[in-house]
Amino acid sequence: MIRKSTLIAVLSIVLALMLVLPAIAKKPSLDAWKPAFDPSGAKYKCIVSNVSHPVIKGVYAGFAFRDELWKRTNGQIYFDYKPFSMLGGEVEVLNQLQMGVIQGMGCSSVASTNMGPRFGMINLPFLVNSFDKLDKFIADKKLFNHYMMAMDHQGIMGLDITGYGNYGWATTIPVKNIADAKKVKYRIAEAAVNQLLYRQWGFNPVVMPWPDVPVSLKQGVITGLDHTPMVCNITKKFEIAKNFTQINYAQGLFIWLFNKAWFNKLPADLQKTFVEVIHDVSADIRKQTRVQEDEQIEKAKASGIKFYKLSDAEMKTLQKQGNVVHEKYAGEINKVNAGDKYRPKNFLKEVQELMEYKP
Repeated sequence: MIRKSTLIAVLSIVLALMLVLPAIAKKPSLDAWKPAFDPSGAKYKCIVSNVSHPVIKGVYAGFAFRDELWKRTNGQIYFDYKPFSMLGGEVEVLNQLQMGVIQGMGCSSVASTNMGPRFGMINLPFLVNSFDKLDKFIADKKLFNHYMMAMDHQGIMGLDITGYGNYGWATTIPVKNIADAKKVKYRIAEAAVNQLLYRQWGFNPVVMPWPDVPVSLKQGVITGLDHTPMVCNITKKFEIAKNFTQINYAQGLFIWLFNKAWFNKLPADLQKTFVEVIHDVSADIRKQTRVQEDEQIEKAKASGIKFYKLSDAEMKTLQKQGNVVHEKYAGEINKVNAGDKYRPKNFLKEVQELMEYKP
């Protein structure tokens, strides 16, 4: 009896090691993005998280911030960047950011709504759903600056945004129409706006953190992704989900957030330089992102990924159903928080008018 129980214990340990060791072996490396300087002499350190892959321009921005800050501050600030979900999933990391455990985060727009509901506006369907519309929104400083204040009352400041393309559906079966779409189990982010939208569309959403996606896709827990073509291609999701339906209903954004208490401890001159670097680099990265999306779509097509579009009539159906989300979420987006400098009566309506949105 003792021998049998011992054998079972040993087998359990072996099985556990078989499961754990491959994960350890595949731990992402930052060797390809090491700084060309020794950061040990920096007076100030800013640990910054991101969940995705730095081959994506909007994610690589963190390394560009690091290098430009080092240059412009003469080595006073070290932007210690941790992509690849090295610090955990986004909801978990947002809490670390608020508590000051880390100092910054390139947070996806879908996850950012958990602590800043106003950020959810960018995810509303068919509102800011192209690169040109995004540029137009950013250029309106009154509206854009108000948008970026979404977490200010939480002790978190938003400085700027970079992107990762236009949202659609990567699926294991071809999705050429709404009937096809209803057969898919879509992974969506942990965000209220997205959950509302998929319920209105009558689809089958599965809410899960991004780090859980690869295994879930392989095991068939999900059969599709609500995401962008460049992310799906770069992070190899197209190896399983070999179809992409171009809905282009929203822009994927990384919102660069920082702990206010940490920022306020910087000398005034370094605060000014920090903000300038984030703005300058972000603007350049957004231009590169436009090019990268086209490149990644062509690469995906060349590797055999099939791209589809819904008919105009079905796109109108999605937009009409999606407008309900605008209406239901308007109250959260329009809330005015303590510290807001601009206090509009109806922020969402002002953005809809700027974007020439027609439900």
